[in-house]
Amino acid sequence: MFYMINKTMRESAFLRWTALILIASMMFFAYMFVDVLSPLQTMLETQRGWTADTYGTFASSEYFLNVFAFFLIFAGIILDKLGVRFTGILSGAIMVIGGGIKLYAISSFFGPGNIIYDFLDSFWVSFPPTAKLASIGFAIFGCGVEMAGITVSKSIVKWFRGKEMALAMGLEMAIARLGVFAVFRLSPYFASLGSEDIVRPVAICAGLLCIGLLSFIVYSLMDKKLDKQLGGEANQEEEEPFKISDLGILFTSKPFLIVAFLCVLYYSAIFPFQKFATSMLENRLGMPTSDASALFSWFPIGAMVLTPLLGWFLDKRGKGASMLILGSVLVFACHMVFAIYPMGNNTASLVVAYAAIIVLGVSFSLVPAALWPSVPKLVEERYLGSAYSVIFWIQNIGLFAFPNIIGKVLVWANPDVTDGRYDYTLSMLVFASLGILAFLLGIWLKAEDKKHHYGLEQPNIKD
Repeated sequence: MFYMINKTMRESAFLRWTALILIASMMFFAYMFVDVLSPLQTMLETQRGWTADTYGTFASSEYFLNVFAFFLIFAGIILDKLGVRFTGILSGAIMVIGGGIKLYAISSFFGPGNIIYDFLDSFWVSFPPTAKLASIGFAIFGCGVEMAGITVSKSIVKWFRGKEMALAMGLEMAIARLGVFAVFRLSPYFASLGSEDIVRPVAICAGLLCIGLLSFIVYSLMDKKLDKQLGGEANQEEEEPFKISDLGILFTSKPFLIVAFLCVLYYSAIFPFQKFATSMLENRLGMPTSDASALFSWFPIGAMVLTPLLGWFLDKRGKGASMLILGSVLVFACHMVFAIYPMGNNTASLVVAYAAIIVLGVSFSLVPAALWPSVPKLVEERYLGSAYSVIFWIQNIGLFAFPNIIGKVLVWANPDVTDGRYDYTLSMLVFASLGILAFLLGIWLKAEDKKHHYGLEQPNIKD
């Protein structure tokens, strides 16, 4: 009887949660590297001559290859064809390579007299050579981190289907967001050690990417053993292999496309804002970079604490579509506060800013906790990896576009600013509009679920 209950590794709570910690560790370090320069936008302008427009283009570059070279679509096909182990290790290696290029681009080793520097300086002269090469590295890194994201999602489904799947996804996101908290706290600190140097925090985070790759390799050993127990590389529950034609099913599925476009609108109101949040708080509250970064660092902490709890609630009670609607309303409310409240260097403004950041954290708990566990309810297991990749690809279109848009809006609204002291009112209204559109899609999705019974409002675990 004991053998039947524990016939595979995923039946052991200790082993499946250990697997989760290993794959989440890679995302923890990846999220640190994603935002290592986000708290240092002002320093980039003063030390490297990167204007808000330049910085916005650089921030967008993370998603360039995923969007225009369709890398994420290919990543989903690779994942469904070759499995989570190969795809995860490949994604980790790509992140290390891209991270190394970005580090080299902003280092003192890359400057005039360097053949690559001189070549990059020979065209598009308004965009610094350091930003050009850093953008290339960030684009390569972006391929790896987005591939890792879909791999981790499918890995969690593999180990937790029929168990605590939403809770597991919530905990993975919480661990990853702890990386955002850590980097918003540590990046300005490391940059200010001794003489101010933006290279130091990037070098540290690039080294941590290597540790993340090692943690996924260890996970791969566990996953290989699980596949042997399941009877092969593919899960026994899959009746048919993935086919390229299955992509057509995804692009013609109304509920899937609603979820995908809700995702792009919502995340475009979060991640691009994250890139500019420290600078915005510096300017709205009149505080130094380190204090502004520390204030914003509480945003992922709220999400980190609440997301697993909301995942547990979703497993037990459901209400996924309702959570998506509420989360969209809250992100709109946060951005409207920063757009219209007359903030200054005073206690009342600081309290309002903290409250808005907390509201944003609650929002960022509700939507991801409900969104990602909803996807397996809308698509078949055999092309689940491709489903996640399509959503990530559509999401990446917004994540590529909006840092560019916000950077250009800042320059257009502040034509005479050269020291980073921007008025963010119009930019925050752009972010707020995305929340309203996501809310409308959430209403539509709930109506579709009520009509066709997809189970989005139903619990994942039957009592």
